Amino acid sequence: EGEILAVTSKIVALCEGRAVPLDAASKAELVMQEADLYLPATVSRYAVYLTIKNSALMPWAGIDESNSDGHHVLWPGSPQQAANEMRAYLCRRFALKHAGVLITDSRPLPLRWGVTGFSVAHSGFAALHDYRGAPDLFGRPLRMTQANIADALAAAAVLVMGEGSEQTPLALISDLPFVVFQDRDPSAEELAELAVSLEDDLYAPLLSGVAWARGGAGM
Repeated sequence: EGEILAVTSKIVALCEGRAVPLDAASKAELVMQEADLYLPATVSRYAVYLTIKNSALMPWAGIDESNSDGHHVLWPGSPQQAANEMRAYLCRRFALKHAGVLITDSRPLPLRWGVTGFSVAHSGFAALHDYRGAPDLFGRPLRMTQANIADALAAAAVLVMGEGSEQTPLALISDLPFVVFQDRDPSAEELAELAVSLEDDLYAPLLSGVAWARGGAGM
């Protein structure tokens, strides 16, 4: 009660059978199938496909072959549905009212070495804390600031779960007085508030200044 279970997206995908043998399809083919938008590997000095999937910027559309025994592991087919179903099961199985689920992955951030965890999907708690209109320390109203609770918790959870051979696909996050729990799935409106279009994004001059190709997942 009052805790959040973080689950790596890879085990969700494996439970869904979302793994493709390495010799069955190339990673490039899978990227073009799975991405919403992508830039061809030829534009990268590292020969990496840069992609946008589910309103997240990442390489390779989240496709990973580490710790997968000769397979490409894709993202879960419907991460939000999976998060909702896991939360419902936990609440039913353990008679919980306020419990959260967070599906996580990791990605490199621009201009930074190393990867950081982020939220793929969440359920059972408010993902954003809105400071807009509240005063700062000097009484000046905040105009744009929102805290992304889901991404911040995912970053902490992924740090604990690890990126190598730790074999820790789950993390239980507790002591969360700053989290607003909800005894329901996130609404369509709440999910929409998490996404920003390319045109409205703060980094629009960078994101809109390249020729994105449309992937099979569409957008």
